[in-house]
Amino acid sequence: MIRSTLCYMEKDGCYLMMLRNKKKKDQNKGKWIGVGGKFEEGETPEECLKREVLEETGAVLKAYAFLGVIGFRIEGGEDEDMYLFTADAWDGEIDMDCNEGTLKWIPKEEIMGLELWEGDRLFLKKMVEGCDSVNMTLYYKNDTLIRAE
Repeated sequence: MIRSTLCYMEKDGCYLMMLRNKKKKDQNKGKWIGVGGKFEEGETPEECLKREVLEETGAVLKAYAFLGVIGFRIEGGEDEDMYLFTADAWDGEIDMDCNEGTLKWIPKEEIMGLELWEGDRLFLKKMVEGCDSVNMTLYYKNDTLIRAE
């Protein structure tokens, strides 16, 4: 089971989004996601969150909120539990030149117009609507969402 974090940094009614377009081999290629990544051995969700945000943005998180766990169940692939966070305070300037993708501040009302995973649309809709607890399990066959609970 893969364990990962995903963080949507918030500023001025926008989320910091990453277009995954820089790595040759990337399951998220061409999709917009938040910042984050896989746990290293022994890491807690918070440690992974802080490390990944620092690596991808150059920022040191000061204030963040845990929203829940999004389970990805992949038919024929490896399952993943993703710990979902938002953050609204950090030290340092955001380095928009990430080696994993193009970073851009996107107004929340424009998020649904981006190229997103179908399952991401479900939890992002809840986040944009102001939900502070988002837990769900998403079932995929290949790249197609077949069920959400």
